[in-house]
Amino acid sequence: MALGKDYATQECSIARALEVVGERWTLLVIRDALYGVRRYNDFLVHLGIPRAVLANRLQALTAEGILEKRRYQESPPRDEYVLTDRGIALWPALRALGIWGREQLGGEPMRTFWHADCGTELSPYGACPTCGALVAVRDIDMRPGPGLDPDPADPVSRALLGPRRLLQPIETEQGAAPRPV
Repeated sequence: MALGKDYATQECSIARALEVVGERWTLLVIRDALYGVRRYNDFLVHLGIPRAVLANRLQALTAEGILEKRRYQESPPRDEYVLTDRGIALWPALRALGIWGREQLGGEPMRTFWHADCGTELSPYGACPTCGALVAVRDIDMRPGPGLDPDPADPVSRALLGPRRLLQPIETEQGAAPRPV
């Protein structure tokens, strides 16, 4: 029996969500957008995704209202992709998947997440143990964890090496060639 292309016969909110974000690369594009990646070439370099697949994912996420396409340069025309509130709302799901992956499949944390206001590391469910509040994505600092490669090959990974606030646009090295692997 051939695998279907959709979940049309499923009456389930998980199936409906998978229709939008269940494709192999989609959650990684959203993860990178949360980390501050906004430009097509930065997604391309960081993810190692085929160009046609990336273009399709960005178009689909924009059509679903998860990303918003914004012009940042007129000549030549260039756009960036910014998470909408609908996209930001996927943060708890991505955080849970990351924790599950580390706990069930092994490995050291690549990144840790902290409440920017008080400097406390977040609980697995995104609450601040000190304040007791569920921390908004815009108030989360991301810091390198012990599992992160300290000398990555691509400029996006190098830009993500230091502490930074989620959703803040990354600045990659302009014109820098990837380091040999």
